[in-house]
Amino acid sequence: MDLGLKGCRALVTGGTRGIGGAIADLLAEEGAAVALCARSAEEVAAKVAALRARGVAATGRALDVADPEALRGFIVEAAAELGGLDILVPNVSALAVGSDAAAWRSGFSVDIMGTVSAVEAAMPFLERSHAGAIVIISSVSGREIDFAAGPYGAFKAALIHYAQGLAYQLAGRNIRANTVSPGNTYFEGGVWHRIEDGNPALFAEALRLNPTGRMARPEEIARAVVFLASPAASFITGTNLVVDGALTRGVQF
Repeated sequence: MDLGLKGCRALVTGGTRGIGGAIADLLAEEGAAVALCARSAEEVAAKVAALRARGVAATGRALDVADPEALRGFIVEAAAELGGLDILVPNVSALAVGSDAAAWRSGFSVDIMGTVSAVEAAMPFLERSHAGAIVIISSVSGREIDFAAGPYGAFKAALIHYAQGLAYQLAGRNIRANTVSPGNTYFEGGVWHRIEDGNPALFAEALRLNPTGRMARPEEIARAVVFLASPAASFITGTNLVVDGALTRGVQF
């Protein structure tokens, strides 16, 4: 299937590794220009170079998405450099699984306001796109109670609600909004890699709960995100796509 992404311009937050990195790679593979940000300048530079080596335009900046002015500035500059924006993928999370006030503040600043700030900054460019799309990365923790209940789960649930509201509000402006809710996703240096080393009992329990006997790979999540972001999904909006290998048991109607 031709996803129709050749010539599109996409921006991915947290786009250097893990799920965000895989999304950036697949967008480039499909012919889209890619802008990305992350906190490490070295990782941003390496990823941008790798994307350009694929023959597409790419740009990036090191920043903290909890800094709204820095994020807005980057999005405006990236749109100018790429000639506009068609796709926005807010992907960054504070991974706030604690229960103290600091965890709640961190999750709100990064997961919620980092997403809202990105959407607001990208909106003028998405409105000029022929196929504007927002795909927000949520989590299965937003659908059911698990070990990440608390700020992480609550804010991931809020992102699903936010995206569905956007879908309704923006439909008349030809901008789609969806969420993807990944299950546990394993990659080198990621949270489950760290848990495997630091809390093997929790890691083993997570594997036991998934009937596939394994965790997702970042590219498996990326395929869902890139499809939803593409013109091939032109009539899909307001959807939360769960990609979890049958980990969750709640029924989505």
